Amino acid sequence: MAAKKVGRHGKVTLFDLNDEMLAVAKEKVVRENLQERIDIKTGDMVRLPFDDNSFDVVLSIYSLCPLYDPVKGALELYRVTKPGGKLGIGHSTEPKNRILKYLSDRIEDVAWRLPWLSMGCRSVDVLPALQDAGGEVVCSKHTGFPLWPFLVFVINKPLT
Repeated sequence: MAAKKVGRHGKVTLFDLNDEMLAVAKEKVVRENLQERIDIKTGDMVRLPFDDNSFDVVLSIYSLCPLYDPVKGALELYRVTKPGGKLGIGHSTEPKNRILKYLSDRIEDVAWRLPWLSMGCRSVDVLPALQDAGGEVVCSKHTGFPLWPFLVFVINKPLT
């Protein structure tokens, strides 16, 4: 969808730690005949192999919550976003309600023992670090199931 949105002269980079996930993506890229517009890279998100200010738009959905250092991963995404560019992130977050947080924590204590259930994802909070780095919140919304809310936000990286 992103490759179609950027048009014939735009480029999209798909990045993941998991080669198998990217193999599935590559099949779709070939099926859609978008090889000219899409680069596929494997690596660690806390050490992105891209120069500073490389991308007009960076999008990350459910990729921060399984990281060993989600804040560092978010700051890497911000680093590679061009000044004037946008960074969109969606990740799991903690319930605001104290009782729901308690219940969520107890369930997650069990879920983390069952990797197939948790998929390695946990609540993270990266927005303050991005704001401290200079990012300006364009929009922010909590969504999802009350025990496991999801935060979706867009950050603008200022020109200066």
